[in-house]
Amino acid sequence: MFFFFLFLKKCLFIDIETVPQEVNFDALDNEMKSLWEIKCQQFMRGDSPTLSPNEYYISKAGIFAEFGKVVCISMGFLYYENGIPTRIRIKSIADPDEKEILTKFSKLLEEHYSDIETSKLCGHNIKEFDIPYLCRRMVVHGVSFPELLDISGKKPWQTTHILDTMDLWRFGDYKHYTSLKLLSKIFGIPSPKDDIDGSQVGHTYWVDQDIERIVRYCEKDVITVIRIMLKYSAGQPMIEDSFIDFL
Repeated sequence: MFFFFLFLKKCLFIDIETVPQEVNFDALDNEMKSLWEIKCQQFMRGDSPTLSPNEYYISKAGIFAEFGKVVCISMGFLYYENGIPTRIRIKSIADPDEKEILTKFSKLLEEHYSDIETSKLCGHNIKEFDIPYLCRRMVVHGVSFPELLDISGKKPWQTTHILDTMDLWRFGDYKHYTSLKLLSKIFGIPSPKDDIDGSQVGHTYWVDQDIERIVRYCEKDVITVIRIMLKYSAGQPMIEDSFIDFL
């Protein structure tokens, strides 16, 4: 298929969860309110019903690095025995302090995945969402990002260490987006969206204040990405839940 599974031996699989920086539009200062209202103008185009700035803020602010923040980064890697991937190991970083999350993640990459010639970073749609979002938030907080994340302005052949399950599934076709849930369905992999989905993360964080639920959701996405990549790797069998370690 795409890869020999040993290619994934030094690969870190990631997913991030993001939320609006404040609980609602009214909590913003006046300047940020004005800037968000300008941003809302692009949502008001088309035939969809026009929502209030607060409704747009609650539903959409988290996906923009200028108005959102990272609340969880989940990571996974494969454990090999006799050259065969036999276990999945999962670790998450979640903290009320976004800078603390980003600092810990940056340090982990620098300590364990510093060589872009041998290290890989993998996720679903990470080229267009996770990596740009992380880098922008790191710049905001003054956190230096390691070479593995520094892909701005790079040519395609300079970013081969980034593996994107959505990008790989395109096979050169850029006409549409393929969700992680859809890929998991067609491969017969348990859905990661069996509890909450991305649209509910902000409410779960700000209203329910249930960060552990968000962490579990984020970790399920990472596990699903790993299983999809194993499918891409000459159809390797799925690693079952009993062989997943949460660190």
